[in-house]
Amino acid sequence: MTNPPNRTAIAVTGLRRSYGRQVVLDGIDLHVPEGTVFSLLGPNGAGKTTMVQILSTLIRADAGTVRVCGHDVVSDADRVRAAIGVTGQFSAVDDFLTGQENLQLMADLHHLDRAEGRRRTADLLDRFGLAEAARRPAVAYSGGMRRRLDLAMGLIGDPRVIFLDEPTTGLDPRSRRDMWQIVRDLVGRGVTIFLTTQYLEEADQLADRIALLDRGRVVAEGTPAELKRRVPGGHVQLRFADGRALAAAAAVLDVAPDPGGESLALRVPGDGGVRSLRALLDRLDAASVEVDGLTVHTPDLDDVFFAVTGQPTPGTTPEAVTAR
Repeated sequence: MTNPPNRTAIAVTGLRRSYGRQVVLDGIDLHVPEGTVFSLLGPNGAGKTTMVQILSTLIRADAGTVRVCGHDVVSDADRVRAAIGVTGQFSAVDDFLTGQENLQLMADLHHLDRAEGRRRTADLLDRFGLAEAARRPAVAYSGGMRRRLDLAMGLIGDPRVIFLDEPTTGLDPRSRRDMWQIVRDLVGRGVTIFLTTQYLEEADQLADRIALLDRGRVVAEGTPAELKRRVPGGHVQLRFADGRALAAAAAVLDVAPDPGGESLALRVPGDGGVRSLRALLDRLDAASVEVDGLTVHTPDLDDVFFAVTGQPTPGTTPEAVTAR
């Protein structure tokens, strides 16, 4: 993950979209800085895919404004399309073409001259570990190879913003981690990633900021660490060298040792933030109690998701037909 720069890649204000009487997006405001990963999470049917379709000019909103790379998605749609790449839930790869031919086709669609198209095709095949399979038909590719080729096809136009709509769905753990590294490399080159995913671990690993979407509204937004601190259950586990230090710390902090926990350890409720951790250690230091080690435990994004939406983690509820 990177430190967000000041320039804005995506700006969304008051975004609304309905399908008949069903409100899918109800006044969404988002701000995504350049060169960062922004992840949109939500239950199935929350409107994540609809959001991506609006941001990538595939459909129009009913109300609100959206600017991508400084361009309005309605009045300046062609410039938006020239600045973005999109990889959807389902691969756009042509099975009857080789990997190389798929990329060359995309180069032609972007009106690149033949020499530049060949150069970018060779570069992307090499960068995505597909050079050896370049002349094999895509139908013979594994799931992970097809997803890498699909993403490479979205990069042929050298986009500044990439929309990844559940890019690792169906991949095995190793292929998923390969995709994570590709995303990190892209952000390292200054590309902005807008990610929707069913895997909370994926958002936790990759995202600089996360927004939780539920019933058409953003119900929580922040860094992964900020979101986790909003949920009760965080604590600091302190370890001590001997029973005397443990007893002294328990008295100072007014915390009883956990009978089912580690021996010579205390579990102290807290948000795990730097300020509260410093205050905790200062109290022990003032009482001349030495801590042998500590571990900060915070709730994970599964806990956050359930707390703010009241629903299980994504992927466990039926998919809505019209409000993806």
